[in-house]
Amino acid sequence: MSLKTSVFGVTESGHEAHLFTLENSHGMRVELTDLGACVVSVRVPDAHGGRPDVCLGYDGVRGYEHNSADFGAIVGRCANRIAGASFELSGTTYRLAANEGPNSLHSGPHLYFERLWKATGTTDDSVAFNLLSRRGDQGFPGAVDVNVTYTLTEENQLGIRYEATPDDTTIINLTCHAYWNLNGHASGSVLGHELQIESTHYTPVDEHHIPTGDVLPVASTPYDFMTPKDLGDDIALVPGGYDTNFVLQNEERLERACTLVGERSGIAMDVITDSPALQVYTAGGLDCMGKDGCHYGDHCGVALETQFYPDAIHHKAWPQPVYDAGHAFRFTTVFAFRTA
Repeated sequence: MSLKTSVFGVTESGHEAHLFTLENSHGMRVELTDLGACVVSVRVPDAHGGRPDVCLGYDGVRGYEHNSADFGAIVGRCANRIAGASFELSGTTYRLAANEGPNSLHSGPHLYFERLWKATGTTDDSVAFNLLSRRGDQGFPGAVDVNVTYTLTEENQLGIRYEATPDDTTIINLTCHAYWNLNGHASGSVLGHELQIESTHYTPVDEHHIPTGDVLPVASTPYDFMTPKDLGDDIALVPGGYDTNFVLQNEERLERACTLVGERSGIAMDVITDSPALQVYTAGGLDCMGKDGCHYGDHCGVALETQFYPDAIHHKAWPQPVYDAGHAFRFTTVFAFRTA
């Protein structure tokens, strides 16, 4: 195992951002930056002797400073959507910025993944980042001390450990919004990738992607991935493509949530988590320039985001992302790579 640190670039405000490169003895290499605590690249061995970069991203600092596609991002304070850009806690109503119609998406503005984090600890196989989210940040109550630790193993696993401790009752829902293309980041559509999800239920949404409050079986719907199938098999039945929350039954134990397989590379990725849900987003409408001058278009990557259900704060019967003072948000997600 090895760790190298280098300068990634200089931000518009004149601060130096850094690139942290972890590599194991099998040739898996992960690049991370303290700008947004983002995943910049992930190179893994494929079934043909290659080592493609399977994570969408940008070439330098400028892209991550204005990361409208959320590439490689750590999202908080509350990932996904909050209806009406407001919520109530302890009898007080808190109003957020409405950045997706009337709703809040990923808790903008001043997004976590466009801020410079502090690298608080490095070892040969890990990098830890810290961000202090002040009281009132993005409209949320309480300050939160956010810590995210990435670890690379000799078993070709990239682990992400989240620990966020508030000083008052607040919402915390962190996730990694990396986009994966297991054929290589510049290889086009992922709709030929095979996906299997350990989920029997999903949460349907309205036209604004806000959950209706129902939890429905996936059986006999386009959302049934209990048996492996290509991402594109039923996508014509899902307007805009998948942006869907799947319910997990892991009881906050680390268990495999899904497996994604690249049809050309032979790379398989298991997502292992103790989070209560998995958001699958196939990036319909993606249109931007990424690494190596590559254009990313519709469905060029898929995000597999472990998190609480979207808009959970308005559905009290669902697992709640509400944390009291001193009660830390603690979850782990592992992206485990192998050849199929």
